[in-house]
Amino acid sequence: MGGSYPILGYELFLAPHGDMEKSIYSAEYKRLCELLRQIREDAGIRQVDLAERLNAPQSFVSKYESGERRLDVIETAAIAKALGTTLADVVRRLED
Repeated sequence: MGGSYPILGYELFLAPHGDMEKSIYSAEYKRLCELLRQIREDAGIRQVDLAERLNAPQSFVSKYESGERRLDVIETAAIAKALGTTLADVVRRLED
């Protein structure tokens, strides 16, 4: 393709060789999974109950909490709402 593109502030997310970290097991993603599980547990909500709120199978919750399944931002927002919080609060807690 030739040419180069400006980095535009994404250097914090780049691996040493310049590629984005693609593993669902990155430290940052693991922290998100742990945080969502912690929020769920703190709210006293079982995986099966959260899955019902999301109209999804319990395995959906289990797989993202274990890091086996990667969430997109829309799914994360829906999970936050089902847990009685917001995506903004999840992101704020993730950054703390």
